[in-house]
Amino acid sequence: MAAGGPGVPEAERDEKGGVRTALAGLTTRGRSFLAAGIAAAVCAYVLGQGDLLRVGLLLAVLPLVCATVLYRTRYRVAGSRRLSPARVPAGSEARVHLRMDNVSRLPTGLLMLQDRVPYVLGPRPRFVLDRVEAGGRREVSYRVRSDLRGRYPLGPLQLRLTDPFGMCELTRSFSTFDTLTVIPRVEALPPVRLSGEAKGYGDGRNRSLALAGEDDVIPRGYRYGDDLRRVHWRSTARYGELMVRREEQPQRARCTVLLDTRGIAFAGQGPDSAFEWAVSGAASVLVHMLERGFSVRLLTDTGNSVPGEGADGFAGASQESADAAGLMMDTLAVIDHSDGAGLSRAYDLLRGGNEGLLVAFFGDLDEEQAAIVARMRQRSGGALAFVLDSGGWVREPTDVPGPENEQEERLRMLRDAGWTALGVPRGASLNELWRQADQERNGITAAGLGEGWG
Repeated sequence: MAAGGPGVPEAERDEKGGVRTALAGLTTRGRSFLAAGIAAAVCAYVLGQGDLLRVGLLLAVLPLVCATVLYRTRYRVAGSRRLSPARVPAGSEARVHLRMDNVSRLPTGLLMLQDRVPYVLGPRPRFVLDRVEAGGRREVSYRVRSDLRGRYPLGPLQLRLTDPFGMCELTRSFSTFDTLTVIPRVEALPPVRLSGEAKGYGDGRNRSLALAGEDDVIPRGYRYGDDLRRVHWRSTARYGELMVRREEQPQRARCTVLLDTRGIAFAGQGPDSAFEWAVSGAASVLVHMLERGFSVRLLTDTGNSVPGEGADGFAGASQESADAAGLMMDTLAVIDHSDGAGLSRAYDLLRGGNEGLLVAFFGDLDEEQAAIVARMRQRSGGALAFVLDSGGWVREPTDVPGPENEQEERLRMLRDAGWTALGVPRGASLNELWRQADQERNGITAAGLGEGWG
């Protein structure tokens, strides 16, 4: 069996050890026939029975002939795989389409198709393909599903050949494989009034008009296609070349989503753990803000920023929202606990300038880390924090007031610093917490303490 292109089975590229490979492919039936034939031949030699010798030779030769014919069979088969979709939320199904093309002039025999998949995606799929005519094709499909986010390899595709008598089986593996990306679950969030929002462009537009008056124009050189009505004649006379007015571009509102990934801040594992809720919440906020027209970036406690475009690290206006969302979803699909013990790296990156709206998902905070988080509020236009008591996600509800009182103290510290801070109980809905935060911040705004969080 062979094929051209990327679908060439690896085993067909090496013809050495053919006899050993063929004999290793004998099935239990083939080995039994071979052993029975050898035993019958020995008995016939000892007893002097010619008829028994012929029977023994027939039993021994049959599996050897089947193995030789099967090994020397030259099927030219091309295999391909297609994922639909290639990126799927956790808990949802994806369909894998397999296609086999017989590119030779001879029909194939019975083919058994098997694809390698990780155990978390389900059982290994197996298919039996009947005789494929010359130039024909067969298409089969199967479904995969995972409750755990991550990147899972699919393949390589294996093709198992067998003879009509079931004496021998040979397996050929294709070299190509694909990757299924399981991203976090995304929850649709209700639209609320966002701090710093001005028709989707934020406060930057008003600031630009205030900084540059009608006569305070920074010209640039003329480019082909520029409107001649934008020619700045005074600068043209000064520089001796055609100059045009530089139009002030409106700035998009910014949003930074901060995800705490410290291993010491979260307890428990699995799809229902506090850390997975935080990852899913960050993904939901990222998608929601991109849909609202914000420039968004993902920031972790390690100081890593995604997508990290330009000096400010935000997905700029020139970047498509779908591309930015895909990049951040791929990052969240494989994100794991960090070894860090603090949030100082994230604070160092935040204090570089105005971050716009800051939405953070924190695990357990001690007094020191809560103080660092409180200072993050100084460089943002609005700040919302979801604080998870990870211990409450792994233990059964009790009447012991200690951990709850400690978390309330941390929330009070953040609120005093200007955060809209909410505790996240076990199994909470982000949609409801999002509405609750909006209501709480609106109450503060009515009292004259701010202009809304987001």
